[in-house]
Amino acid sequence: MPKASSSQPPADKPTTTTKAAAKSTATTKTSTKRTVKKQPATARKSAPKPEPLVVGPLVPGLPRGIGRIPVVKLEPVIEGGVYPAKAVAGEQFPIRARVFREGHDTLAATVVLTAPDGRQRSFAMAQIWPEGLDIFETQVRADTPGAWTFRVEGWADPWGTWRHNAAIKLPAGIDLDLVRLEGEHLLARTLAVLAIDHPDQADTLDQYRPAFASPIDLQALTALLDDTRFIEAITTHPIRDLVSPTADFPLLVERPRALFSSWYEMFPRSQGAHQREGGSWVSGTFDTASARLDAIAAMGFDIVYLPPIHPIGAQFRKGKDNTLTPGPGDPGSPWAVGGAEGGHDAIHPDLGGFDAFARFVDHAHDLGLEVALDFALQVSPDHPWVKDHPDWFSTRADGSIAYAENPPKKYQDIYPINFDQDRDGLYRECLRLLEFWIGKGVTIFRVDNPHTKPVEFWAWLMAQMRERHPEVIFLAEAFTRPEMMHALGKVGFQQSYSYFVWRTAKWELEEYLKELAHDTAAFYRPNFFVNTPDINPYYLQGGNHAAFAIRAILAATMSPSWGMYSGFEIFEHEPLPGREEYAHSEKYEYRPRDYDDKPNLNELITVLNQVRREHPALQTLRTIHFHEASNDQVIVYSKREGKDRVIVVVSLDPITGQDAMIHLDFAALGLPEASRITVHDALTGNTWTWGRDNFVSLYPAQPAHILLVRD
Repeated sequence: MPKASSSQPPADKPTTTTKAAAKSTATTKTSTKRTVKKQPATARKSAPKPEPLVVGPLVPGLPRGIGRIPVVKLEPVIEGGVYPAKAVAGEQFPIRARVFREGHDTLAATVVLTAPDGRQRSFAMAQIWPEGLDIFETQVRADTPGAWTFRVEGWADPWGTWRHNAAIKLPAGIDLDLVRLEGEHLLARTLAVLAIDHPDQADTLDQYRPAFASPIDLQALTALLDDTRFIEAITTHPIRDLVSPTADFPLLVERPRALFSSWYEMFPRSQGAHQREGGSWVSGTFDTASARLDAIAAMGFDIVYLPPIHPIGAQFRKGKDNTLTPGPGDPGSPWAVGGAEGGHDAIHPDLGGFDAFARFVDHAHDLGLEVALDFALQVSPDHPWVKDHPDWFSTRADGSIAYAENPPKKYQDIYPINFDQDRDGLYRECLRLLEFWIGKGVTIFRVDNPHTKPVEFWAWLMAQMRERHPEVIFLAEAFTRPEMMHALGKVGFQQSYSYFVWRTAKWELEEYLKELAHDTAAFYRPNFFVNTPDINPYYLQGGNHAAFAIRAILAATMSPSWGMYSGFEIFEHEPLPGREEYAHSEKYEYRPRDYDDKPNLNELITVLNQVRREHPALQTLRTIHFHEASNDQVIVYSKREGKDRVIVVVSLDPITGQDAMIHLDFAALGLPEASRITVHDALTGNTWTWGRDNFVSLYPAQPAHILLVRD
């Protein structure tokens, strides 16, 4: 492109003009005739007009940039809005942004929620401390499940600016009539808007017109600055200038069970299993397992979770305690899915078939229980896929199919799946399997080892589920690095196992819960299982009854979702020596139990689930707040939901008694600092009057208080 010439040629160089210019200069007798080198035709074309100033997205559909009132650092936005932030219907959650502008005029911000049906709700944001960081925040709720959006609108607040300036100028006698006139104009604007949409409020505000009349009545005008009726009138439906919206970001609102749930894990084959004379075993069935459901429901659980119920492979079957030499009656690991009888869409014949499963599901539903099924995407060497779809597996250099390994551990009874070699076929088969079991009444899936499968696969599958079966819930059994666990939550898993089982010290619990409640709550919902068939926690391996009670109380009151694997309630604890695993693991053998054997935790568990159901505060995650305690062996925290407040005090020492002075943060409880409160202990039935500072004494037989705050 030719360089642009300057508008005035240098004096020492001759120039010429175009013909039109020459004609123009010829009419002026005083003009001087000049000549220059003729330019090429391309240079004689008129210069292109400048591009118009573009405000907003350069490409339709892309997020907006900074607007007239800048709104930045919007939360919760997941991966730039690629994935939705998550909430459940009725849950209160925060939206935060940084909002600022040039100069000193007052600004404000509003959150706009848009429901799947197009309904919109607005929530005023408040500037929070420290004010110099321009942080605006509000708490919002979405009332129905579905795909919502939210945005933040920054806007200039002329009434706020007027009140700020008037508070300075009126007492100082500065620009008095100008202040009055500016207020008069704002009042006229406000009344014009209210007259159309809110005539009753217009009549209320019109009563203040005399305060703005001329000549100025300084006393009347000054009185408006503290007049609550006037302030409410101009802020309820404010004048909003220079409204600057962000893009609309996705918000997925799910049914409440996605956040709040109590899980009970059981092996159907062990319920009703018995030995014949001679020692051979008879497996339990869905019908015998169905009898256990009444007790599970009576303890207050919402979900009964079943490990894989499919046929189990014979090749390389594991024996008792994970040995490689199974006996003739050893049932094998349910996670070695598939045999001669079928694969993931079949039921192990010992369990009774599909009719028995239907009876089990129906009885669970009659008791108010949902059925969760394990979704284990791995196979035994006998699974039909091995023959029919060999490209769904990885082969080693010697041509054999690769079995699962975590060196030095080897799992010869399990073949992992290769998700890259027939992506379309495998993806569609997995979707078919889920819909198959959904058709059988399964509404929840616990996914085995999702972190060993591609996140891209889960993103696709979760999107399919949201579209086809939005009521279905997925729990990720992912005990792995944080980024992978977080990614699974972002792409759609409603819940995930957590690190709770390894957090036992006070500082660990406080640090972890603060992270869960604030940093990751928009995409990662923890489920605090106290034990699993794979994890026999070291904290419980001594068999101390108080240790079991402490962990149950912590799990049930810290997290809105918690769970236990059967046997916990009767203090099963025998470990494999030096391992965080159970001896005689139910994964490899039948394990019938007497759940009424004394002592047990049945009564405590029932109380925990009852108080959780009755108190919305315990159904939340984001509101947990830790209070001070003088003893590192005593932890104190509270939760709030509306006027429902629960304070939990727990000793972390299952062996000796612990005393502490605790200091309550009344502001966090939403109470005045000078309050005296009545607290009722859900565990003991005692009632006390508490202030900010209180003494507690806990001991192994009574290691906690769950205090219900009464108005």
